[in-house]
Amino acid sequence: MRKNLSIKKSLKGKEYWRSLDQLAETKEFRDFLHREFPVGASEMNNGWSRRNFLTLMGASLALAGLASCRRPEEKIVPFVEAPENRVLGKPVYYATSMPFGVDAFNLLVESHEGRPTKIEGNSLNKNTDGSSNSFMQAEILSLYDPDRSQNVKYNGEDSNWNAFAGFWSGRISSFKDKKGKGLALLSSSFSSPTKAALKKDFQKKFPKAKWVTFDPVSDENIYAGAELAFGKSLKPIYDYSKARVVLCLDSDFVSGDSDSLATSKGFADGRRLKTENDRMNRLYVVEGNFTLTGGMADHRLRLKRSQIGTFLITLAQELKSSGLDLDALDKIEKVSAPSEEKNWSTWLALLAADLMANKGNSLLVAGRYQPAAVHALVFAINDTLGNLGKTLSFAEFKDASPSKTSALAELVSEMNNGSIDTLIIVDANPVYNAPADLKFAEAYKKVSNRITCSAYDDETATLSTWHIPLSHFLESWGDVRTSRGTAGIVQPLISPLFKSISDIEFFSFITYGSKATGYDLVRKSFGSIFSGGSFESKWRKVLHDGILENSVPKAARVKLKSKNIASALKSLDVSESEELEIQFNSSASLFDGRYANNGWLQELPDPVTKLAWDNACVMSLKTADSMNLRNKEIVNLSYNGTQLELPVWILPGHVDNSVSVELGYGRVNSGKIGSGVGFNTYNLRSSQAMDFGKGVRITKTGRNYLMANTQDHSSMEGRPIVREATLGEYKEHPNFAPEMVEHPPLKALWNEHKYESGNQWGMSIDLTTCTGCNACTIACQSENNIPVVGKEQVEKGREMHWIRIDRYFTGDTDDPEMVNQPVPCMQCEDAPCEQVCPVAATTHNEEGLNQMTYNRCIGTRYCANNCPYKVRRFNFFNFTKDTPEIVKMAKNPDVSIRFRGVMEKCTYCVQRINSAKMDAKLGDRELADGDIKTACQQACPVQAITFGNILDKESKVAIEKDKNRNYAMLSELMTKPRTTYLAKIRNPNLELASLLGKTSDNGHG
Repeated sequence: MRKNLSIKKSLKGKEYWRSLDQLAETKEFRDFLHREFPVGASEMNNGWSRRNFLTLMGASLALAGLASCRRPEEKIVPFVEAPENRVLGKPVYYATSMPFGVDAFNLLVESHEGRPTKIEGNSLNKNTDGSSNSFMQAEILSLYDPDRSQNVKYNGEDSNWNAFAGFWSGRISSFKDKKGKGLALLSSSFSSPTKAALKKDFQKKFPKAKWVTFDPVSDENIYAGAELAFGKSLKPIYDYSKARVVLCLDSDFVSGDSDSLATSKGFADGRRLKTENDRMNRLYVVEGNFTLTGGMADHRLRLKRSQIGTFLITLAQELKSSGLDLDALDKIEKVSAPSEEKNWSTWLALLAADLMANKGNSLLVAGRYQPAAVHALVFAINDTLGNLGKTLSFAEFKDASPSKTSALAELVSEMNNGSIDTLIIVDANPVYNAPADLKFAEAYKKVSNRITCSAYDDETATLSTWHIPLSHFLESWGDVRTSRGTAGIVQPLISPLFKSISDIEFFSFITYGSKATGYDLVRKSFGSIFSGGSFESKWRKVLHDGILENSVPKAARVKLKSKNIASALKSLDVSESEELEIQFNSSASLFDGRYANNGWLQELPDPVTKLAWDNACVMSLKTADSMNLRNKEIVNLSYNGTQLELPVWILPGHVDNSVSVELGYGRVNSGKIGSGVGFNTYNLRSSQAMDFGKGVRITKTGRNYLMANTQDHSSMEGRPIVREATLGEYKEHPNFAPEMVEHPPLKALWNEHKYESGNQWGMSIDLTTCTGCNACTIACQSENNIPVVGKEQVEKGREMHWIRIDRYFTGDTDDPEMVNQPVPCMQCEDAPCEQVCPVAATTHNEEGLNQMTYNRCIGTRYCANNCPYKVRRFNFFNFTKDTPEIVKMAKNPDVSIRFRGVMEKCTYCVQRINSAKMDAKLGDRELADGDIKTACQQACPVQAITFGNILDKESKVAIEKDKNRNYAMLSELMTKPRTTYLAKIRNPNLELASLLGKTSDNGHG
């Protein structure tokens, strides 16, 4: 018993904190913490203007004059006999795909009476197993965005398609005679059989024309690294499930990088634990900015982005001295760690030993922001360690057109010298996001005929002579190949809401001068893909499944070209510099800026900084102190002759002498929601320093800036809500999690609920695999019609999300560890909220659910005050008043729309529970385990959330709750929550952890 107490004492000694304000116990933090509601959250006097209110209503309710566009002009009559296979009120599901650069996502979309309302992943894709991310979930709101482009425009004035068609018919014959000389087409990257075929047709028809592909955020460096290593551009395919040891170099593979759904799932598969005797992978992370991948690390080394190459070369030399045959290092001078990195040499030696001990079962990965030479060396080390064909393989580009910045630079040069007469831009916005040194807008104005086809009247469209509205993928026919090569279909779930055209229809028209349907174009492409058998039967199957079986190409055969790598490494800058570094990162919410007008994503807190509705100049505490800076101070960044003002945000764990800025904000023409939000950091980015650079200068302005940050909201006041241990501690004390909190025997003061049969719902969340990616938050928002409240209201603590992701740090402020914890309603058996409601608006049902009766709630908020988990949300504004017709298309009809003055909360997606019950009853069967998936559970990429009947001992949720890591948050309060957690386990290296002074074990048994 004394031994158990000692381990509990050591585990409880780990203190968790949300922010530097909490550690310092600032007055602002104490004021926020100790009020019944956050400052300003209980007052209605907030200074809202009518403009702000209507803008926010547009974000959550899609306010627009769109109803007139959708109402049929012809006389309509109701059904006398319903159409076959349609039951009003019952949703149907269609498989489709979502293009996303050279990646794509296979989807299953819920549709009510011809209108899509919810997006899920397609479970037929075994690499992702039906999961999704926040971008996929938020596309429903993008579809119904009233600010999408609605009409053809000529010189900024409304026109029509016939006028443009007449214009182009006069141009196409001229270009045909000149073989395309003077014509250029700029598009975003793609991976699509039909688009690839149309690109070939365009180049054949106009051989002297240019087709340039550019994305501001891409994997261009990775593909160039493969070309250095193997002599051809290839896509790496990572299998994390087979890797015992993973080294991640400046890569956010669990959330931010390409193919993250598959890679995060594979990593989680290698980390799942049934018992304390299971094996578990180990993750080493080297990075400058704190990412979600860094938060999952067993060991994390802070390093500037510019020093990653130095670190890798040093590691390679260590591996070579350990007996690894690395020809790529021939004639490369030995480099050493920067002076401030005291533990680097030991870190490297122990890491190298771990990699050598796991040949063929290890994996090295570099992120998209690292130079091509770094990627080439990473591939060489993987090859030499025997990982190729096991944890790493390569695929040739098929039907793809990846981004190439150098081609964009060449195009701009030709625009400037007058070689380009007509430029067509499709689904790209280079005026906003092209490298600043190219001065694309100035060059664009020199082109006589400027044509854009895009979803918005964006920054590029406003400078164009002709603008054509681009359809949303849910309105279009098309096709894709995923990052792993699976061919998928894109089929429309709704007719175009505006006078728009799909990208493949536009490409076809530009090439041939006549309009073809997307349906015919895609059928033609699949006719060349199908082999043998009936076309129609194969076509119907791919429409039904959404993906084409056995369409993944075989892995490419590769042979290392060591001399190329050695030559590239010589040009890599490994010099030590004291200059301040700047890092450019894609946004976890807006990606490259394409989602700037999506209110759900604008309001989604960054998973690490917890900022919403803004980006910032992120830096470490040490760097901020050296310049006497504090949070929310506006500073002036000067870099490469360009200046930009940004607010400061201090992030524990960020590398010193470096700042990180987020791309995708500062839009001028994105719509009511996104225009004027944040700061355009593309203005600091150059074609020679797309990812990082040295020499940025920072000066104070003496001004502050309002920032909406949620990291201190719903604080638990230091109570032990997160529980974790190392794998060694878990093996020695397998029951550590439930034993971490001591309390006397608990007894209820009233008669408790008794359940002996039927369905009793419960949930389990595994903190070991949860990455904090936010997919569950947006999935819940989409499923449950949760409104957007806006930056000012979030800053007051009024965000409405029914499931939040708490982010905690532990350790010192310079180099802490990070852990995430999803927190929905706990569905307490002895629910404190139920005891205090004066009108019984919150009640307990016979299946253990804590329910809300919205039309009974009178808004006293006693329940929120009495909830120890802070998971109840109060609706301060009536977002449903004067709801336009379009909102009925955007919302889930199975969930009520709440009015002003009521409490909202998670109910385990009770609408899904009831729907599954009805299906089971109609099928004359009992509910089976897995029939019901909550929205958060279904979206989770790592399957960290399990839901089901806890009385069914064979159900997955009962099995999860029976594990010895299971614990209930704040169980000492006798609330008896139905949602419980599996404690987080890390797997540190014994020797390295000892060096760093952390409790550890070797983890591999």
